[in-house]
Amino acid sequence: MLSREDFMFTIGYDGPVAVVDGQAKKTYGHFSTGELARIGLFRAAYCSALRSKKQEEMEEVVAAYNASAGTSYGLDNPFSRLFGVIEVDAKRCIVL
Repeated sequence: MLSREDFMFTIGYDGPVAVVDGQAKKTYGHFSTGELARIGLFRAAYCSALRSKKQEEMEEVVAAYNASAGTSYGLDNPFSRLFGVIEVDAKRCIVL
């Protein structure tokens, strides 16, 4: 299983291998879900909340996104599709 930081900054998959944005991971990997959402890194914040499995983190991401985008999405919205997030059982990653 990928680490939280690798999953947050995965930009795609090459077969079973996750391709990770190394610069973004280095710069923002230590940020909390809320911090990521507040600075507008919604995809990374969503991945962080998804990985934590904490309802309050997901609510924080949704609220921050709605405030920024002027939308009124709820937790039932398909955010994985909105942000282009899929979970693949990647055993390793390539950091670019």
